[in-house]
Amino acid sequence: MKVLIVSDTHKRNDNYFLVVKREKPDLVIHCGDAEGSEYALTQAADCPVEIVLGNNDFFSELPRELILDLGPYKVWVVHGHNYYVSMGNEILKREAAARGADIVLYGHTHRPVVDRDREVTAVNPGSLSYPRQEGHKPSYIIMKLDEEGKAEFEIEYL
Repeated sequence: MKVLIVSDTHKRNDNYFLVVKREKPDLVIHCGDAEGSEYALTQAADCPVEIVLGNNDFFSELPRELILDLGPYKVWVVHGHNYYVSMGNEILKREAAARGADIVLYGHTHRPVVDRDREVTAVNPGSLSYPRQEGHKPSYIIMKLDEEGKAEFEIEYL
């Protein structure tokens, strides 16, 4: 299974459309700040699309968070702004562990991260529209589940 993880597109969707065509995922997970583009993001993908509410998704009926079962993993999807992710992901990882999640997917910082430890893997795809990491390249994550169900994460750049 191939999962495309994106975040913080902020209604600038051209890079998202390009990535969906390039990667041909089995599932897309958007970690928030779609800013009213939910229909366009969903229609562009030839697979299921899950989107959570970000801090800039005003007047949206998107869920604040999701719990997904992907292979053997319990995955918690949240934007992250309510867990102080701008200062690091430790609070978020502790909350994920308390919820019994194996993986937490989040956004908000516009910086890509794959942070593995024994309890929880924290994954942030960065931003396809407004990247803030050194080099400022738009980024996303590909999560692949192999035949045994083991997850691998790759940060990809445009």
